[in-house]
Amino acid sequence: MSKKLLGIDLGGTTVKFGILTADGEVQEKWAIETNTFENGSHIVPDIVESLKHRLELYGLTAEDFIGIGMGSPGAVDRENKTVTGAFNLNWAETQEVGSVIEKELGIPFAIDNDANVAALGERWVGAGANNRNVVFITLGTGVGGGVIADGNLIHGVAGAGGEIGHIIVEPDTGFECTCGNKGCLETVASATGIVRVAHHLAEKYEGNSSIKAAVDNGEFVTSKDIIVAATEGDKFADSIVDKVSKYLGLATANISNILNPDSVVIGGGVSAAGEFLRSRVEGYFTRYAFPQVRRTTKVKLAELGNDAGIIGAASLAYSIDK
Repeated sequence: MSKKLLGIDLGGTTVKFGILTADGEVQEKWAIETNTFENGSHIVPDIVESLKHRLELYGLTAEDFIGIGMGSPGAVDRENKTVTGAFNLNWAETQEVGSVIEKELGIPFAIDNDANVAALGERWVGAGANNRNVVFITLGTGVGGGVIADGNLIHGVAGAGGEIGHIIVEPDTGFECTCGNKGCLETVASATGIVRVAHHLAEKYEGNSSIKAAVDNGEFVTSKDIIVAATEGDKFADSIVDKVSKYLGLATANISNILNPDSVVIGGGVSAAGEFLRSRVEGYFTRYAFPQVRRTTKVKLAELGNDAGIIGAASLAYSIDK
């Protein structure tokens, strides 16, 4: 029997697990709740316990695996296999992760940032089609991403490579970002950013619109509400989607003008808007991209959904020095 891979996608609410073939096919997957109480001290023991239980259940041992890979929020030290500053996990201080899991399971372990491993997943068996040059952008509560150039994840000197959400798309006059700058892509293209754009544009819009009326009445409006209304012909909602698409098109063009990847893959919850959003982004990308880039780089939708994290994490096993 050929050896398998284990992938772990650690999030603030759930920990997702997957057992995969060496070719990246998910054979088994499951999830547990992320227990962030007591400074997140239960998270790693819970992961160990869940893995041991499942391996016993499936009759598998350490010898059946090439390795374990994990994607985690926060600042990841890949060499020491630790995580610092993952505040949604209550991990303010440095956490020992890899050393504990390796000792308890007896399986080699690797770890990287969660957005990076999602990029690896989409590149390996998703929309990236295993190309060596792929950029992944994930649109969720924030905007994250990962850059793969010549087959390698770009980490940068401080591990901050691929911070696509902090490309400036509206300098000086843009919305304030949690990073301290103004006009970051995250402030206008995340789920919360799209709603922020709606509130801003509603101040000057005078036509009829259910979204405009909801905003003016102080009702709770989501990015999904806005996108659904736009697809149904609400002109104000459509103008919001167009504005967000312009920002995304500008950002993807700027990234592509530097890297000229085979593809820029858009994923995350907001990407559920599908072709309605992708085609708009592509239109602005085409407007702003360098001619040769425009002809060779493709704007695609992600294909793996929630499995991107566990698949990409599992692929880290191939980077472990045995």
